[in-house]
Amino acid sequence: MTRNRRGGWALLLLIIAMAWLGSQAATAPNKFAWNAGQNRVTADIEGGNLYGTLKQIATATGWRVYLEPGVTRQVSAKFTDLPPGDALRLLLGDLNYALVPDTNGTPRLFVFRTSRKNATQLVEPAEHSRSGARLGKAIPNQLIVRLKPGAKIEEWARLLGARVTGRIDSLNAYRLEFDSEEATEAARQQLASSSDVESVDNNYAIDRPPSAEPVSAQNLPPPPRLRLNPPPSDGRIIVGLIDTAVQPLGGNLDQFLLEAISVAGPASTDPNSPTHGTSMAGTVLRSLEEITKGSTAVQILPVDVYGANPSTSTFDVAKGVVLAVNNGARIINLSLGSPGDDSLLRSVLQDVSKQNIPVFAAAGNEPVTTPVYPAAYPGVTAVTAVDHGQIAPYANRGSFVSLGVPGMSVVYYQNQPYQVVGTSAASAAAAGLAAGYMDATRSTAAQMKSFMNKNFGVTITPAAR
Repeated sequence: MTRNRRGGWALLLLIIAMAWLGSQAATAPNKFAWNAGQNRVTADIEGGNLYGTLKQIATATGWRVYLEPGVTRQVSAKFTDLPPGDALRLLLGDLNYALVPDTNGTPRLFVFRTSRKNATQLVEPAEHSRSGARLGKAIPNQLIVRLKPGAKIEEWARLLGARVTGRIDSLNAYRLEFDSEEATEAARQQLASSSDVESVDNNYAIDRPPSAEPVSAQNLPPPPRLRLNPPPSDGRIIVGLIDTAVQPLGGNLDQFLLEAISVAGPASTDPNSPTHGTSMAGTVLRSLEEITKGSTAVQILPVDVYGANPSTSTFDVAKGVVLAVNNGARIINLSLGSPGDDSLLRSVLQDVSKQNIPVFAAAGNEPVTTPVYPAAYPGVTAVTAVDHGQIAPYANRGSFVSLGVPGMSVVYYQNQPYQVVGTSAASAAAAGLAAGYMDATRSTAAQMKSFMNKNFGVTITPAAR
């Protein structure tokens, strides 16, 4: 009897162990690897969720992925090192899909059962890509909408239950705000399927750049010594400085500042230290002094897109660029950036570039090759920082980078020297050099670009990528 009991216990334990192993196999994590660099995909997925799979694809590739609302599917597939097209067919099964390349931005993947136009639900990627690159931080419950001529945003706002919190009427572009995530997504789907709508996109946050640090080192360069010349017959070169608020510079330097434009409301500044915008204005003036030998007609138009807020947005930056150009800016500097790829800001900067208005932007202060916007947009000159002739160890070295300029600048505020380091300073310095060259030589934008590329152009080698 004792032997029989032991045999019964052994059999029971064996059954429990087999059941446990079976449950472990059933709950083992699915494997998914999308190597965008080698254009190969590996997957081992059993009973996966369609939306979760699409989220992984969006995260790994950076594509904008849209799903037809209500479409679901259990994903089961196992393969190794397949091209993306073959991988998508196995992952999506009987569903239809369309991968639409976009020469001006991010490719779009539409997944649907009925028709492509019904794939309107945006599949948000994870906060970081599989490569570790940061992704754009969409502002919750906000959408940027561009309407076609004749469509009325007020009518759309009433229909969607939204508030119009920002306008660029000349572009039929508007910022809508909603009460919940559900209302935002429902509105996105309705807008995306309407013939009245040119585009609908997220509004991405752009963090406030860090301020300069006080320094006490010896042998620092003095404040810029500049004389403001009368405007030439064809008008002044005006640098539109899209940044934080700019404080008084002191001495005779304030005459180089035009009346500021505010996009985001009243600014809150520390009277005891320079804002980032003040440091960038000082950097522009130092470059002007260097290239013009101290005599120039160039002036700066400060455009504050931060106000008192810890961050701005792609919508406010786009509006700031439009206002700067409308008020005479012939060069734009954007010493700011984020991973957020916004179709409105991209379109605005492309239009500005087509008007032969050069745009300089900071490439970003991370030693990566992933794009930072707006620097990576077509038509924008991306500026990274160099140190002793090499790309600075902290600076972006992506293939979108065009120029390399020293990323350290000494500026003065209330007679105290401050040091600012980064691609922000490099971009502002490049904008100042470009403006000064055009002013001193009466050159065209094309001639200036040739000069800048010859003297500050960088070549990103495959090893650096």
